[in-house]
Amino acid sequence: MNVNLPPVLLTSCIYIADHAVKLTDPTERINYTLESIEKWLSIAPGIRLIVCDSSGFDFAPAVKEKFSQADIECLFFVADKNLVQYHGKGYGEGEIIRYALQNSNHLKQSDFFAKCTAKLWVENFKECLDEWNGKFLCKGTFSNVFSLKKTCFDHIDTRFYLVSKDFYFKYLIDAHINLGGTTGMSIEDSFRNVILENRLKGVIFNTPPVIGGVGGGTGKYYNIKLTKKIKESLRSKIAKLNPSFRYLFNCS
Repeated sequence: MNVNLPPVLLTSCIYIADHAVKLTDPTERINYTLESIEKWLSIAPGIRLIVCDSSGFDFAPAVKEKFSQADIECLFFVADKNLVQYHGKGYGEGEIIRYALQNSNHLKQSDFFAKCTAKLWVENFKECLDEWNGKFLCKGTFSNVFSLKKTCFDHIDTRFYLVSKDFYFKYLIDAHINLGGTTGMSIEDSFRNVILENRLKGVIFNTPPVIGGVGGGTGKYYNIKLTKKIKESLRSKIAKLNPSFRYLFNCS
């Protein structure tokens, strides 16, 4: 165990209720999550992981067989499928984090944690961790950065972020409530609104996380080629130069 690293919470749903996603096969979702665990253990040896599944699937047997020496906590519960279907996957993810905060020993022992969607990992995790500001760090997505149109703060990439428990309970614990349905709001929109409405400063990574793995929405591996990394880094730097958005970026 490496106590200098925050635990990473992997949010999982093997038996999906939101059928808007392309990756629906439970066996594939299990295998991709196990691949993610393997990647995390190679990126940050000794890291503590929490795999929390909201569809009642227990990863413990598979984790014990494949990663017997690793410090991995496996939690599971069954979320309300009707609510997930109505509000969308962002609602289900919010319920996973709420459950993990209430039941994870790793999270109880830590002041902050990394949240990452299961099936994914962050190639430059340690570089992201070097930016830690003590409260919250995420990737912001800005539209029209490379065009003559007005640049907009579009949404927050909620696949991965670093957050203190105090910050999460104060600002984000209910961010997944009232999504979808008649509002049409996503969890990515909700996080952006929380940041803007509270004028939260220094919460966006200067160096964007490089996220690898398979997206549940597409069922395909993300592009983490050098050209994509360069473009994302440039997009972030240009957005940071905009006086309207400068306060959003981390200054540490």
